[in-house]
Amino acid sequence: MLRIIVYTGLSLPFDEAKEILDSTEDVEVIYKRPIQRGDLGQAMKERPDIIAIIDGVFHQSSAVGHKEILNVMKSGVKVYGASSMGALRASELDTLGMVGVGYVYTQYATGEVDSDDDVAVMLDSATLEALSIPLINMKYVFTNAADENIITEDERDELLKIAKKTFYPKRNYSQTLSESELDDDKKSELIDFIRTSPDIKKEDAKDLLKVIKKEIDETN
Repeated sequence: MLRIIVYTGLSLPFDEAKEILDSTEDVEVIYKRPIQRGDLGQAMKERPDIIAIIDGVFHQSSAVGHKEILNVMKSGVKVYGASSMGALRASELDTLGMVGVGYVYTQYATGEVDSDDDVAVMLDSATLEALSIPLINMKYVFTNAADENIITEDERDELLKIAKKTFYPKRNYSQTLSESELDDDKKSELIDFIRTSPDIKKEDAKDLLKVIKKEIDETN
């Protein structure tokens, strides 16, 4: 029996995750809340073959450490990362065997972003609902909006500057746009674009689960 442990719930709710990767007769998939320091030691008692890190705590508790992940990989467990804490750690440990997937991972791996603040969000600890917008999502959306000529590159830079200086629990589109110098018509057009834009952290999380599922299917 192949055993997979996935840390998520914030970027991708458990029910949506299970639509992509769920337990079968030959595979047991265990979904857990965002990872924090010490969790991997407990997880190893469950003898996993694969661990996927999507979400993790940054400020509420100590973040999962590099040494913890390295110890897991040294024991023969394959570790993947994407979307949030997983993307950050994968970008730091990919040369040592951790597998990174997706846009957010690539942003970190190429040095386009380098701070955990870019993926940090305020969350409801009971429901794991995000209560703010991560900076990495804003960068993705505003960059695409500039590429579509909805805003100029200078306007994109202004919006990102406003978002970056805002403390992450208070970061959202409404506040960012209200502080900008965009005229009302352009704000309205940008709001429409935001509403139809994908949640890139969520898409990365889905892609990671699809990668794991594909590898399992190919192995079987």
